[in-house]
Amino acid sequence: MVRFSQTLDDKHSKSREKPYVQVRENPYHVYADRQSYSVQNQDEFYKQPSRQQRYPEEDFYAQKDEVVYERPVYERESIQPDYSKPELNFPADQNIQFGVEYSPNSRPPVIGNNYTIRSNSIIYNDVVIGDNFRTGHNVVIRENTNIGDDVLIGTNTVIEGDVIIGNDVSIQSNVYIPTNSVIEDNVFIGPCACFTNDKYPVRINYELQGPKIRRGASIGGNTTCLSNVEVGEGAIVAAGAIVIHSVPPFYLAIGTPARIKPLPDHLKVPNKF
Repeated sequence: MVRFSQTLDDKHSKSREKPYVQVRENPYHVYADRQSYSVQNQDEFYKQPSRQQRYPEEDFYAQKDEVVYERPVYERESIQPDYSKPELNFPADQNIQFGVEYSPNSRPPVIGNNYTIRSNSIIYNDVVIGDNFRTGHNVVIRENTNIGDDVLIGTNTVIEGDVIIGNDVSIQSNVYIPTNSVIEDNVFIGPCACFTNDKYPVRINYELQGPKIRRGASIGGNTTCLSNVEVGEGAIVAAGAIVIHSVPPFYLAIGTPARIKPLPDHLKVPNKF
């Protein structure tokens, strides 16, 4: 069982309106074909990088915008939800919009077992969500977003759509995740983190490319990750950093702009939620 990090919403839930909690059999059967992104061999996954994988700071910056960590991006899963089941209904006083129609051919969102969606949250059509999903208040999840199992999304977080989020992910409050972003398994994203997907905002035509946060990475609060940067698996981005280049696996990005430093050995462990 995955333990979620406690948020202010959890601490003060008694002083707010009661969240809508539903525990039921999964009516959509979305998991038969779901690909697991969980780590199969944790010791192997979190082993210290080899000598060839090390990126000294002076060599790293010379690479500029080159991708320093070659790894295929998650492909969107070919899940075939069962839309013959009735749509879910939420209490009117919670003001939860589950299934916003953004196009005539869009299909209602599907969600797994044991979910908690708090008031004023909006989830668009064509969204697939796994088991044990929890949100804070005022969460927005746009279309074509695929979310795995055991995911927490904090209050006022916006996910713009065409986003892939793996399993065992904790996204804190006031986080902005733009279109075409990838967040793998066992990732922590601190409060007020901001990702971008436009390298040259409104100046020239540019294919929108959000950041790629590899499994086991931790993103500190008030950080900014620019378009198409990649935070390698097990890496840490310190609070307040502005990441303008990719971060190698098991390294630390700190400062403004972020500098790349070796990650202390005692921090080369999985995130614990």
